[in-house]
Amino acid sequence: MEEEIKDQEPGGENDELYEHYRIKVDRGQQPLRIDRYLTQRIQNVSRNRLQNAAKADCILVNGEAVKSNYKVKPLDEVSIVLPEPPRDKEVYPENIPLDIIYEDEHLLVLNKAAGMVVHPGFNNYTGTLVNALVYHFDNLPTHANGEIRPGLVHRIDKDTTGVMVVAKEEYAMSFLARQFFDHSIERAYTALVWGDVAEDSGTIRGNLGRSKHDRRMSQVYQEEEIGKPAVTHYKVLERFTWVTLVECRLETGRTHQIRAHMRYLGHPLFADELYGGMRLLAGTPTSRYKQFIENCFKLLPRQALHARSLGFIHPHSKKHLHFEQALPQDMQAVIEKWRTYINAKFGDARQTEDN
Repeated sequence: MEEEIKDQEPGGENDELYEHYRIKVDRGQQPLRIDRYLTQRIQNVSRNRLQNAAKADCILVNGEAVKSNYKVKPLDEVSIVLPEPPRDKEVYPENIPLDIIYEDEHLLVLNKAAGMVVHPGFNNYTGTLVNALVYHFDNLPTHANGEIRPGLVHRIDKDTTGVMVVAKEEYAMSFLARQFFDHSIERAYTALVWGDVAEDSGTIRGNLGRSKHDRRMSQVYQEEEIGKPAVTHYKVLERFTWVTLVECRLETGRTHQIRAHMRYLGHPLFADELYGGMRLLAGTPTSRYKQFIENCFKLLPRQALHARSLGFIHPHSKKHLHFEQALPQDMQAVIEKWRTYINAKFGDARQTEDN
C-alpha cells in the first residue's frame, strides 16, 4: 500500500491558503502520467487544476519540479502544493467598493479596509472580500464541481488593514501559492505594541497552534510536535516610552502570527482585545494617563496592525513586483497622538539630555 500524508494550512489571519500533499508511490505502481495518477489519489481535484499546478512548478517528484506528462515510478516521493478550494459552495456577488492598487488580467493587489472579513464563514456570510471579488471579477477561477474560487492565496484578519494579492486565474493561484509555501513572498507589517521593546531588532521563533484555553486564539508552543513552525523578524521604528512602533517581517504565515508572537514576547498589540491589548498595560495609571489611553482606544478600536508591503514574482512576466500602502488614518492618528503626548511630557527633559 502507498503511504499518503496530507498537511493542510488552517484558514485565518496571515495564513497562506494552500493544501500540501505528500504521497509515496506504491512499489507495484505501473508507469502513469502524474496528472492522471494524482486525480486517482486526491479527492475532488481536476486534471486541469493539476496541470496548472505542474505548470507553476507546484508538483515535485523526489524534490524536483515535474510537468504533467511525467510518469510516476515505484517509490517516487510526490509533493504537491495546491491553492485551497473554498469551503462554501455558493458565494453571492455584492457591490462592495474595493481599494485596488494594481490590476492586470492575471491578478490584482488591493488595500483591505479594517472591519472587512476576507472569506465567508460563521456569522460572516455577506459583506466579505470574497463577495466583493465575485462582483468585481468577470471570470473567477472555478473548482471542478463549479464552485467559485475567489483567487485567495493568503488572508488578512478582519480588523487588520493592508496589502493583499488575489489571483484571477487558476495558474496564477498555483504560482502564488508556491511562493507562499516556499516563504519567498516578502511581507512587512507595521504594528504598535504595548511596552518598551528591549531590543532594537530580533527574531521570534515558536510553533503556533490553536490555544487550549480559547480556540479563537493562537498560542506559542515550544514542543516541536505541537503547532506549526512560525518565524517573525521585528525591528523598532519609534519608541513612545510605554508603547513601541515596530516593523514585523513574516518568514512564515500562521494564524494570528504577529499578534500571538508579540504577546509571547511580552508586548501585545495596542488595542488588540483578543490578545489582551485593549487595556492599560504600561505606564502609571494616573487619571490623566488613563483618559489619554481611553481616547486612543476610541480613535483605534481594533488591533494596531497594518500590512504595509508585499513583494512577489508575477506568475506570467516573472518580474518582481513590490507594493506599499501607507498607514490608515486611524493608526496614523493614534501614533501622532502618542508622539504629541510623549513630547509634551518629556520634551524638555530630552532637550536637556541632548544638550
